[in-house]
Amino acid sequence: MRIYKTRSIATDACKNGRVAINGVQLKPSRTFKVGDTFTVRKGPITYTYKVLQLSENRLGAKLVPEYLRDCTTPEQLELLELARLAGNGGRDRGTGRPTKKDRRDIEVFMSDNYLDEIDDWNDEMIE
Repeated sequence: MRIYKTRSIATDACKNGRVAINGVQLKPSRTFKVGDTFTVRKGPITYTYKVLQLSENRLGAKLVPEYLRDCTTPEQLELLELARLAGNGGRDRGTGRPTKKDRRDIEVFMSDNYLDEIDDWNDEMIE
């Protein structure tokens, strides 16, 4: 149903435990029934789908909503957006690896004290 690009990728996902129904990992040969709800782990996101109808052959992308409903929670979709934003990292494409100075700046930004330093700086500016 177009969750994975090819059947072999879907088979590998099942074998690696990324597809489950009610927390039980599926084998590639498992058949679905109408009304089944299953989860698919892709990266940091866990997608949830509900089977509305069954089809014997491959479908066009426009027909998938008639057969499958996406029930993914908003929290998981928010994780997807955060992962997309974090992937950019603020560096232009093709600029190469970060320099030592870039690495130090990133470490300072990622440290727990960074927000405290900003608050202290803002307090000084207000006074």
